[in-house]
Amino acid sequence: MREKLFKIIDVSTEDNSLSHGYDSFMMIVIIVSLVPLAFKTTNTVFLIIEYVSTFIFIIDYLLRLITADFKTGLKHPAAAIVYPFTPMAAIDLLVILSSFSFLSNGFRVLKVLRLMRSLRLFRAAKILRYSKSLVIIMNVLKKEKQALSAVATLAIAYIIISALVIFNVEPDTFDSFFDAVYWATVSLTTVGYGDIYPTSTVGRIVTMVSSVFGIAIIALPSGIITGGYLNEINKKDD
Repeated sequence: MREKLFKIIDVSTEDNSLSHGYDSFMMIVIIVSLVPLAFKTTNTVFLIIEYVSTFIFIIDYLLRLITADFKTGLKHPAAAIVYPFTPMAAIDLLVILSSFSFLSNGFRVLKVLRLMRSLRLFRAAKILRYSKSLVIIMNVLKKEKQALSAVATLAIAYIIISALVIFNVEPDTFDSFFDAVYWATVSLTTVGYGDIYPTSTVGRIVTMVSSVFGIAIIALPSGIITGGYLNEINKKDD
């Protein structure tokens, strides 16, 4: 019985209609539960959403806890002890605990309530469990972690070197090295907010060179992830 329950609540790779239905249902609950976070005020409908979604999240957590031995490969009670410390289970627990902030509306601990409210954004991370496409992307990130780590190292080195160059070229424009790092990061992503910018000819040349290299560096992880994603799709089709 518990094994059948596990195959339903876990993301199934088989043609399991009950599992697919459960995944779709949980996706809808997660998305609906995020709606109140888009508003500063609350009302009866939002409170109902909070109560119902929190209740569903608790049931989902308990179901996963009693079937933890199939997930972890351990026997009870060891599985029930280890499972809460796994990444997704920790997210689930944070979601549930932070949801209880609406019970404390009578207290004026605004900072704590805001912090607890923001923790409910972890609900978005729960989507990773129920979305097949996001699961594929996570697998791609794991397989391509060495290449992505190399690109990340290159990007960090680029930012630091660019910041050092511009900070020494235009010391009057950048009050601190952090400002130079901020400028280099904006240049790398080619966002260009325009709040901090070089004014000298040399500084502008450095900016142009920096922007060109930034485009090349930003394109690297996109190509790696896209290639890995297509490989995963082709494997599933085969």
